[in-house]
Formats: sequence, structure tokens, C-alpha cells
Amino acid sequence: MTSFRSLCETIQKIREIRGSNAKIDICSDFLSGIEDDSDLLLSAQFIGEGAFSNISGRKASVGSRTAGVAAADFCEIDYDLVFKPSRTATGSGSETIARLMENVEAACNKRDPEKNSLQEIMQWFEELEKASSRADKQLLLHRMWSKMTPVEIKYSIRMLGQGSLRIGFETKSVVAAISKAFGADKEEVRYAHMITGSIGKTAILAKNGNLSEASFSLFHPLSFMLASPIESRSVSDMSEYIAEEKFDGMRAQIHADGDKVEIYSRDLNEIKSSFPEIVEFFCKRNMQGTVLDGEICIFLDDKIMPFQLLQKRMGLKKPGSKILSEYPALFVAFDLLCENGEPVFSKTLEQRRRQLENLASSYSLPVTTQMELSSDQDIDKLFDLAVAHGNEGLMLKHRQSSYEYGQRGKSWLKVKNPGGTLDTIIMYAHAGSGKRGGLYSDFTLGISVQDDERFEEEFIPIGKAYGGYTDEELKRLNREVKDAAVQRYGPTLGLLPRIVVEIEFDDIQVNRRTKAGYTMRFPRFRAIRWDMSPSDVNTLNDVEKMFREKLNREIAEQGENTSFRVY
Repeated sequence: MTSFRSLCETIQKIREIRGSNAKIDICSDFLSGIEDDSDLLLSAQFIGEGAFSNISGRKASVGSRTAGVAAADFCEIDYDLVFKPSRTATGSGSETIARLMENVEAACNKRDPEKNSLQEIMQWFEELEKASSRADKQLLLHRMWSKMTPVEIKYSIRMLGQGSLRIGFETKSVVAAISKAFGADKEEVRYAHMITGSIGKTAILAKNGNLSEASFSLFHPLSFMLASPIESRSVSDMSEYIAEEKFDGMRAQIHADGDKVEIYSRDLNEIKSSFPEIVEFFCKRNMQGTVLDGEICIFLDDKIMPFQLLQKRMGLKKPGSKILSEYPALFVAFDLLCENGEPVFSKTLEQRRRQLENLASSYSLPVTTQMELSSDQDIDKLFDLAVAHGNEGLMLKHRQSSYEYGQRGKSWLKVKNPGGTLDTIIMYAHAGSGKRGGLYSDFTLGISVQDDERFEEEFIPIGKAYGGYTDEELKRLNREVKDAAVQRYGPTLGLLPRIVVEIEFDDIQVNRRTKAGYTMRFPRFRAIRWDMSPSDVNTLNDVEKMFREKLNREIAEQGENTSFRVY
């Protein structure tokens, strides 16, 4: 039997060691020693996905306040006077609870740790999912904690959050660890993970040498192929690429089989209730075993409208007739992932495109227009045309590329206005004043450093912004901010990394007083990306490349420097 304690102690070792390869080695050694398949499934799941598998649609819904109040009661301390200041000092609710459990006498006396099996812990998670009231959840937490060590308590809380364990070890590292543990090809492991949607099932397939048996099934979201900024990738031959206009919409995936249709967002959430007209459109077409990748846009007067109008539809579970008529949504396909139940990921873009066009002809589907490229001048001309059409810019796609799910590479490149936007995460929310009194209206934005050996954190600040949103967006933002809050520093809230914002700015500047070493000049909200997840946030490496490219452009424009000479 693999105990939950040994799993959590391994997770803590991964947290404490620096270096991706060293972290992978620790995880690999642990996974390779697990004999029971059900233990292996839960171990991989708990490390890589949380309490429940991503494809299960299940959540335990234990908020930070619920856990905090339960911990204060368990430790017999005052929540406001002791727990909250302690949380502020550590910067983490789960870390605070673990330290209290280890050091407060009342908590030590109430705990008699057992070597809980992974199956027993899973039963606790399932009971917490079913509990409806805060009191019931807190009672269950007390029963769990009475049988756990502090490190088990800390990581069980993080697993219930269904997000990152915050140990600098994301899904791609778990995939690498599974590959190493069982001597399996990493690309085959990654492929199996994509089509099964379960890191636990993937681990079992790898252990038993059955990765080739991983089968695709409809109606679980697939990892999206991602694009890199063209500034960060050199392209020697433009004729190897085709161009498409980059719509100012929301990336989505359609799964259709007869009259059953599902829509998944980029963060792999099911969103069909928000777009009933798109569901109806595909139901009427009675397509068989089809998965499409594309963009949801607001389409009015034969025009694709700005993203800000689409935001009025996002998050609405049951949009009314007025909303549906004023902001009609359209799905425009640009790639085909599956046809007649057969995945086509490994085919080239040109092959997938031919299949997509044949499908579109048969079922009258909206599909992006592709344009030929031969030189950089073509990009400039097509970019200006895309902007004139009200779109963000261009997508350049390599003709021979397969569908590289969940990865950024050279196969897809995006061309947007130079140096103007970053996808960031809200780290802190600051209370406003004046007419915004009572609302959190100023925000500290962060970029990702989770794969950066220079840092132990996942995100570091890159700047602050306090404008660019509507009053309605600010109201929703405040609801989400309060739900994500884990710390309070007077008028400032520290947040879980949940809310992604596309920030527009005039320039990137060096600022050695900041942890990133850079800051944004005149940052403002361009869009709140409810459809994106923390994994989509730009990295410090992206910022550094952006700054270098800007500097090189400025030097090139200045020409030869005649202010001095070398003898």
C-alpha cells in the first residue's frame, strides 16, 4: 500500500529542491516504486490534477475562509486575532495551517496521525464534495486532520483547490516523471495524456506498457495547440507558412456527435450553456464524431465585433433573449482534430485543412480564410488588412506541422502590434478611493516564472493597472477577487493565481527596483480573459525577449553612431 503520508513527503521534497531535472527524478523514483495500479492512478492524479481528475467535472469547493475558520476552531485560536495575522506573515493559508498544527498544543493533542491509504483520502475528498454547508465541511476537515501529519494537511488543502500544488512542478514535469519512471517515450506519454485527459490513467498505461492502447473519446477537452510571438522565433522561409487573420474572440473547441454537442474553453471548462445558439447550430448539422478548434466571436452586420462585446456573454449560464439578439455568437473553425471518431492530430496542417474544407462544404460551416505568404512584405500588408477588418493581427501556421497539443513552438506564430500586450495574472487587488471607494479597482499584475531556475515563486509582479475596464466588468472582477483572496494587508488582498488579464502598454522599461527587472509603461486593461488559465500567462523570458527585440529595432533605426570613434 502506498500511504498518503509518503506521497505528501515526496511532494515536499520536490518543493524543497531546485532544478527541474532534480524534481523529475524525485517524482520518478516515487512513481516507479508503486506496485498497485489504483495507488499509481491516485498518486499521479493528486500530484498533477488535485483531488479530482480534470475530466471528472468534480470539485470539492472548500474555500480559503472555510479552511481557515476550521483550522482556527481546531487549534482553539481566534480567527481574526491569531489565524489571519499568521496567514499574512506566511503568505499562504495552507502553510499557516500546517505550521499551526505542528506548533499549537491543542492541535497536537487532537491529532493521532495514521498511515492513511490513498483510497481513504479519496473517500474524504468525495465526502467533502457532497457536503453542502460550511459547518458540514468544517466537521469533515476536523475528522481528516485528526488523522494526519502537518505535511499531509497542507497538501490535502492544496489538492482540494484543484489547482497547482505550488511546488514548481506542473503537468509537463509530471509527464516527464512518468516517462522516466517506466522507461516510456515522453512524446507517447504526452499523447496518451492528451487523448485520455487523465494523468492517472496515463501513468497506468505507461507502467503496463500499454500507451499504444490509449484511445481517443469524444466529450473530454483536448489540450489546445498554442502560438508563439513571431518576435521570439526566427523564420527563414515565409513560404513554408500560411496566414490567417487572428480574430478578437474566444478560443474554443467543439465536440459534436449527432445531436450531442459540447463546447470547451481554453481553460478546458465546459461552456455550452453560455452559447446556446452555437449548440443549436451544430445539433442541426448532425455531424458524426467531430472535434473542431476555432474561435467564438460576436457577429453583427456581417462583421466580427470587438472582444469587449463577447465579454458580455462570457460567464452567463443562461443568456436571455435580449442578450442573444444583441450579441449573437458565431463559431469560426480553423482546425480539425477529429472526424468520424478518428483523431487527425498527427496529419499535417495542409491535410487537416483539406479535410476541414470538405467538412465545411458538406455542413455549411464558417471557416477561416487562408492566405499565401512569400516575404516579410506580405506579412506587413496582410497585418494592416487584418487590423482594418477589426481583428487583432495574424496567425502564421507551418504547412507541414502536426497538431502540437498543449505546446508553444515555431509551428504557429502570432503577429500582433509590436510590444503592446502581455497576458498577466492578478496577484494583488487594492481598494480604490473616491467614486470607487468600497471596490477593489487597482491591481498588481504578475508574469510566470514557474519554469525559471532563478526563482522559487510561480509568478512575480510586472506592473500595476487601474483602468481599461467597464463598470460591469469591475463589479464582476470584485466578486471573483473576493473569492480568490487568501491574504489581507490592510486595504490590499493577496489572491490565488486565477484571474488572467491581457494588459496593453506603451513600452517595456528596465527597472532594477522590481523583482522582474522590468516594468510596463502606461499599462491598462485590454481584456479580462475569463477563458484563459494561469498556464497561459506570459513568462519573464517573454518580457526579456520583447525588450531585447525593441532595443535591437531602436539601434537599427538609429543607424551608425557618430558620437564617438574607436582609434
